[in-house]
Amino acid sequence: MSQISIEVNEVSKRLGPNQALSGISTRFESARLHGLIGPDGAGKTTLLRILVGLLIKDQGSVTYRDGRDKVPFAEVRPRMAYMPQQQSLYPDLSVSEHLEFFRDLYLIPKEVYTRRRAELLHLTRLEPFQKRAAGKLSGGMYKKLGLMCALLQSPTVVLLDEPTNGVDPISRREFWDLLYRLVKQKVLVIVSTAYMDEAERCNRVHALDAGRVLAAGEPRALLQKAGADNFEKFFQRRAWEAIA
Repeated sequence: MSQISIEVNEVSKRLGPNQALSGISTRFESARLHGLIGPDGAGKTTLLRILVGLLIKDQGSVTYRDGRDKVPFAEVRPRMAYMPQQQSLYPDLSVSEHLEFFRDLYLIPKEVYTRRRAELLHLTRLEPFQKRAAGKLSGGMYKKLGLMCALLQSPTVVLLDEPTNGVDPISRREFWDLLYRLVKQKVLVIVSTAYMDEAERCNRVHALDAGRVLAAGEPRALLQKAGADNFEKFFQRRAWEAIA
């Protein structure tokens, strides 16, 4: 399996009384850094969970492609990594113990694990903290440990739900540097964020609001078309247009 792309067509999902997604259609091209942006309640988390198979859509279709060929989700799922917004690590386990846990979970061969572990520890700069418990890591270090555990299996698709939420500016920059490295390795990265300044760091942006896609495309092109200097103004303009 080489480079995966994902096509979403008219996908809807209701969660209790809320219509979380309302006929969303968009495309996530392979080997790109895609940003799902929008306010809280826009549908970002719901869409990510549908893409990774944690939620079942009510209507519509999601198509996975390897190059031009359609591939069943069952073949793609083992090569997908998902990092939820909520804390998902074990506070009493150390950095090393987390890596060993996910090694066993993914059944990673010893020689592959040894190489991958050393590579990820170097990239995340967590080498000096291997014995530190996750519960005693800073916010940025905690998020990087979560990403490292997700990347241990060398995924083809990585989905991250607001990974920089609550992280200091320096750690946020380091986190995005890690994501750029993944894209250079031909990994499809989809990251949701409520930080509008992060939208311009993406190759492509998918702007969501109230369960709908407002626009999708290259960030600067979307801003130019909307006559906005940044994505905060972009959403403000769309809100005024909706009222008018």
